[in-house]
Amino acid sequence: MLACELRLAGVDVVVAERLPEPTGESRAGGIHSRTLEVLDQRGIVERFLEIGELQPVGHFSALFLDFDESESRHPFPLMILQSAIERLLEERATELGVRIRRASEVTGVSQDETGVSVELNAGTPDAATLRARYLVGCDGGRSAVRKLAGIDFPGTAATMTSLIGDVELPDMTEDYIWVRRVEGGDYSAVAFEPGWYRVITSEYDLVDPDEVTTFEQLRDALIRLAGTDFGMTNPRWISRFNDTARQAAQYRQGRVLLAGDAAHIHFPAGGQGLNMGVQDAVNLGWKLASVVRGTAPESLLDTYHAERHPIGERVLHNTRAQAALARPGAQTDALRDVFSELMVFDDVNTKLRHMLNALDIRYPAEGGHELAGRRVFDADLKSSDGAECVYELLHGGRPVLLDLGAGGELAALARGWAGRVDFVEARSEDEVWPVPGVGEIPAPAAVLIRPDGHAAWAVSHGDAPDTAALRTALTTWFGPALEG
Repeated sequence: MLACELRLAGVDVVVAERLPEPTGESRAGGIHSRTLEVLDQRGIVERFLEIGELQPVGHFSALFLDFDESESRHPFPLMILQSAIERLLEERATELGVRIRRASEVTGVSQDETGVSVELNAGTPDAATLRARYLVGCDGGRSAVRKLAGIDFPGTAATMTSLIGDVELPDMTEDYIWVRRVEGGDYSAVAFEPGWYRVITSEYDLVDPDEVTTFEQLRDALIRLAGTDFGMTNPRWISRFNDTARQAAQYRQGRVLLAGDAAHIHFPAGGQGLNMGVQDAVNLGWKLASVVRGTAPESLLDTYHAERHPIGERVLHNTRAQAALARPGAQTDALRDVFSELMVFDDVNTKLRHMLNALDIRYPAEGGHELAGRRVFDADLKSSDGAECVYELLHGGRPVLLDLGAGGELAALARGWAGRVDFVEARSEDEVWPVPGVGEIPAPAAVLIRPDGHAAWAVSHGDAPDTAALRTALTTWFGPALEG
């Protein structure tokens, strides 16, 4: 996703991929609302919707949540396997001209004032060195880039072990088993496609350091918890995870940055990891591209850590809570009962839903408008460039100053950022915009939209635009105005 963002902005980018070919392993199983919006902002969401399945429910520690269809064009999670997500994003990257070097393992990193040298496959006949302006480690929880850059990865150790596998269960008589809690842990079996199931077993106060997971281990764990293996056979993929929670102390070390699991790992409750990684990439991509192209100062990269590190902290916090809420025992059973009773209240349900779907994120921004810093709603438009909704304006990955009736000096002011910020005049019949975390607000008269879909500045109808604050926002995010 990051490579796509950089290429969209005209930056030359290489993906150094350790694996010689895609594994085909299913791994993560879904995309949340905000990530679907991000894909919509780039005009590629239909590719994912065509092969995934929308689910009208989500969950917090296996306790079901209700979703609000008014908050987004994509209010529901999309069930789609990570292997399919990877394939679609690789196809998109190839279309954009991304160079992908497979069988290229990062074995050394050194940086200086002008760039980064990346050693690949040191000590082998395929050894090579790449020279680049910047390096971003998107290489997972055991990130070689993070370790080679000397970035600390503090956090909490595992207290349980989960095994996961895609298998056939010929003796299964139920359509699915949803997180059945028993003494010692829990288990589930959910059909992803006709004929095969995803089985997950979780055993608490059992920390197994064994990195190699076998079919027999999964079978034995299911028998311990369920009393049967349901005739388990024909494994397609077997793996393990736990509730280790760690976060990089800094997302940037000079010319080396981190995104996705390289920057944060946690218990996969609620399916937030893949989504947070994609959102990391979309936050970083346009900033890094602006710095590489020389249109913004290098200090812009510091806002990546400032904005995304707190989001990672929030996810680690709520997944620790979900892991605690899933522990077996009478005390936790009682806590879950109380928690379930609270979740029927709209405010509680909404708070938990937003923790998972990330629609309520707010970054620091100029001015006091309620929309500033928040993600922009995909309102219907009749615009000067033919776009029929807000997200169509973002397909090119460029910032947009959207005038919905403010008029005045906006067009003249925008000329100072010609070629960097698109100025669009439009009209909309949407009189109110839903703003998760706030509620419905009157549609703005104008809004400065960053390439990641967040508002950097906004003004309400009836208010005079604060052009000084707008100029500051334009300069902060997109560099100084052009001379003349």
